[in-house]
Amino acid sequence: MAARDLYHTIVVEALVKDGWTITDDPLYLDYDSHNLYVDLGVERNTIGVQRGKDKLAIEVKTLAGASIVTEVQKAIGQYEMYESVLTDIEPDRIVYLAVPRTEFEIFFTQKLGRRLIEHRTLRIMVYDVEAKQISQWINWHSTDRQ
Repeated sequence: MAARDLYHTIVVEALVKDGWTITDDPLYLDYDSHNLYVDLGVERNTIGVQRGKDKLAIEVKTLAGASIVTEVQKAIGQYEMYESVLTDIEPDRIVYLAVPRTEFEIFFTQKLGRRLIEHRTLRIMVYDVEAKQISQWINWHSTDRQ
């Protein structure tokens, strides 16, 4: 199991503030004899027309390193692997990358970052490190289903 991200506890606090229940920390995936660990499994009851539970897998990232491009490349690789595996074993659980607001603004508001979001339908939960809260959901899955 990999070490926890620097902002792991901040993301947990932000999700709880937003009404999510942490169900797995980490979320263990056993796939073809491979042990995979997504940082968090979370759920909450949905309100309105679509009844049931929203179930997410959250991969927490700081994107702090020598190169933000390299960090994003690694993060997308994890994201795609988890998304592929969950499609087989838990198709109702949606994967999100959790990234700090500052790094989101540095990278994902630029042409390359926007292209990744649009082309790959990359789902991102932007969190504010200082306020310990969620700033934005990108490609929120409930709207994808309508």
